[in-house]
Amino acid sequence: MSSVIDLHSHSTISDGLFTPSELVRRAAAQGVRVLALTDHDDVAGLDEARAVAVEAGIALVNGVEISATWNKRSVHIVGLHIAPAYGPLRDGLAAIRAGRGERAMRIAAELERAGIPGSLEGAYAYAANPGIISRTHFARFLVAKGIVKDTRTVFKKYLVKGKPGYVEHRWADFSDAIGWIRASGGIAVLAHPGRYDLGRTNLGNLIADFKEAGGEAIEVVTGNHTAEQFIQFASFAREFDLLASCGSDFHGVGESYMDLGRLPALPSGCKPVWHDWPEMSPEHVGRKSEAPSAAGAPYTADNAALIRPTY
Repeated sequence: MSSVIDLHSHSTISDGLFTPSELVRRAAAQGVRVLALTDHDDVAGLDEARAVAVEAGIALVNGVEISATWNKRSVHIVGLHIAPAYGPLRDGLAAIRAGRGERAMRIAAELERAGIPGSLEGAYAYAANPGIISRTHFARFLVAKGIVKDTRTVFKKYLVKGKPGYVEHRWADFSDAIGWIRASGGIAVLAHPGRYDLGRTNLGNLIADFKEAGGEAIEVVTGNHTAEQFIQFASFAREFDLLASCGSDFHGVGESYMDLGRLPALPSGCKPVWHDWPEMSPEHVGRKSEAPSAAGAPYTADNAALIRPTY
């Protein structure tokens, strides 16, 4: 199966394994025609990615994934079609990155208390951009040390609430993050809502607060969601009158549940976030397309077994 649009991906500017250039080339090779680079809390890779996108003949959407706090919980807000030079956005992202450095020191101290020394230096060794240090970099260090078999296992045994290496952290204010995106001319998208381990009531509260703060879209199809969640969040999109987005959340081969260009279609009845984008004109995507395709068919409950992500 192949899809022509992917609106959530990461490069070495944050915690991806491919440089911005490599990411764009892989996306093009996989059949993607419209790609958003959405690195965590940094936009430094966009110029490099755009230059290669022009060469590769695909459209690049300026993006970012902002770490935010909602009701003492960490959530992510993707910004699409942002203006990366917009001052308040640029300054807000810089403040988040500074906080990441402080958090990394506390994570390393917790891991040392658990009998794992040297994790701060070890994590930074995997951070191509020292301005962005994340749990993923610590995870790669733990895998390299032989403490766990792979990065997915890390997040079951370490770095999450109740496990060694976890620390509380205050990210950007939820409303501020949405405001920076909107004021820069972008579209605020609630990223992978199925990851937040919230019951239906709290999910509804999160989505309602997101909408009230100016959020316009929600990720429905993403590598982080199960097939059942595609349907669940399509329903939330309709209930709250939000546009629907899709993105692999690709970080690299072996670390992502879904590759670039392999997204199924949005469920029937969703209004795509790209419904009025010039990038989705036939000359850009090579054919008329209302949504990414999954074996030529939109996602429905009947074809769930064909496109369920492997977890």
